[in-house]
Amino acid sequence: MDIDVLGSLTVREGGAPVALTAPKPRQLHAVLAMHADRTVPVPLLIEELWEGRPPRSARNTLQTYILQLRELIGQALRLAGDAHDAKRVLVTEPDGYRLDTRGGAIDTHEFERRAASGYRAMAQEDFAAASRRLHDALALWQGPAFAGIRTGALLEMEIRRLEEARLCALDQRIEADLRLGRHRELVGELTVLASRHRMHESLHRQLMIALHRSGRRAEALAAYQRLRTTLVRDLGLEPSPALRRLQHSMLASGPEREAVEPAWGQLAPTG
Repeated sequence: MDIDVLGSLTVREGGAPVALTAPKPRQLHAVLAMHADRTVPVPLLIEELWEGRPPRSARNTLQTYILQLRELIGQALRLAGDAHDAKRVLVTEPDGYRLDTRGGAIDTHEFERRAASGYRAMAQEDFAAASRRLHDALALWQGPAFAGIRTGALLEMEIRRLEEARLCALDQRIEADLRLGRHRELVGELTVLASRHRMHESLHRQLMIALHRSGRRAEALAAYQRLRTTLVRDLGLEPSPALRRLQHSMLASGPEREAVEPAWGQLAPTG
């Protein structure tokens, strides 16, 4: 069984899609996919599906959803000419249910593997390899994680975790590209990202550097001022000392001089 959640939930068994349409069964499918190859306890499933307000029939309804999902898995198995019983793919355990991928591909695992390879290349200062590997990791994303799925607390937490992992990989891919001198190519992308993540210091630092190295010092300093205004207004905080040093170096330099920047990894994402 292959599972993709970095975008719309897509599950394939032997190449055939396993697709529920009703909101709650799709939500159940998403939770089982999120915990693929691990048992999900029944109380956790009920909490996710009914958000602390389960009806008396919750367990029976959950069993109905499981049967519906097994029926679709069985259809996919038959289409693939696979003799396995659907009960061996969606397994009933003493305390819950487990979706057995039988060694299938899971896009979140592949994303994490590729991103980790990119981070290792960054640590070794092999910026070309880091950029390539992180670009490949980010290419797995086809949209927001679990797009179109009804979510409770459990799925919301996983979506936030995945989005933070995506943003970290994006941040470091841009860092690698800056180290490779691709500052002009990055200005547009960073302008959009900084507007979406108004308090993310690392992205603003990268935008400032890309603008400054493109001969656009005034715009680089304006980006700093926008960030500072947001931080002071919304949080009562000044930018970090490292970012203030970068601003001061830009103020002291002419447009033709390269601003001093912190070492890779010195600035952690802040929001």
